[in-house]
Amino acid sequence: MQRSRGFKSRTRKKLTKVARPGRANPITRKLQKFEEGDFVHIIIDPSIQKGQPHSRFHGKTAVVKGTKGKAYILGLKDGHKAKELIVTPEHLKLQE
Repeated sequence: MQRSRGFKSRTRKKLTKVARPGRANPITRKLQKFEEGDFVHIIIDPSIQKGQPHSRFHGKTAVVKGTKGKAYILGLKDGHKAKELIVTPEHLKLQE
């Protein structure tokens, strides 16, 4: 029998949440606003599956190109290819 190679395969460590993260407030993460041209870090919140990018983009930095509903369109380079991701704000963090 062949093993599963689904969307979340090989992400046991990457998509594990800390049991008691302290003062993390998921509401403020959901209400974040970004402008076009902002640089954001893609940090996946495993407790929210909707609007989650693929795990290969976890930890990458991208530029906001626009919006699509409540989500943001991000542009980044994956190797030598330019890619666009549609990600909700719960999985983003503004670069300082």
